[in-house]
Amino acid sequence: MFKVKIYTIGRLKETWLQEALAEYEKRLSRQIGVEWVLAKNERELTEKIQSPWIALDVRGELVDSVALSKKLLKLFSHHGSRLNFLIGGSEGIDPLLLEKSAWRWSLSPLTFTHQMTRLILLEQLYRAIEIDSGSAYHK
Repeated sequence: MFKVKIYTIGRLKETWLQEALAEYEKRLSRQIGVEWVLAKNERELTEKIQSPWIALDVRGELVDSVALSKKLLKLFSHHGSRLNFLIGGSEGIDPLLLEKSAWRWSLSPLTFTHQMTRLILLEQLYRAIEIDSGSAYHK
C-alpha cells in the first residue's frame, strides 16, 4: 500500500468540498492511505514539511494523466511507497521550498484556490492508480 501526506494551510469550511474529499479518500483507500497535515500559516507549513516532497506549483512540469501515472509510480518506488505533497497558501509556495522539492508539478496553467487544489490532487492520484490498474475510469 502507498502512503501519501498532503501538507497545506488551513481547514476546510465548505461541507460539499469535505464530502468530495471524503469520497476520493474512500476510493483511494485500497491503494493509497492519505494523511492531511494542516498548518496555520506558511511558517508553520515550512516547519512541518518532511522531505522529500512534490510541490504543486503553477510553474511546475505539466504532464498528461498517463505520464503522471507513470511518474507517480516511479516516485513511489523510489521513495519507499511514500510521497509528500505540498500545497501552498494564497501566496503560493515559498521559493526556498520550491528549490528543495523533489519535483514541481503543475496541475494546470490555471490558478486554483488551495482548497480546490486538494480535491484536484486526490482525483488525479485516483486517476493515476486507475490508469495503472487498467480500469475504464480514465476513458
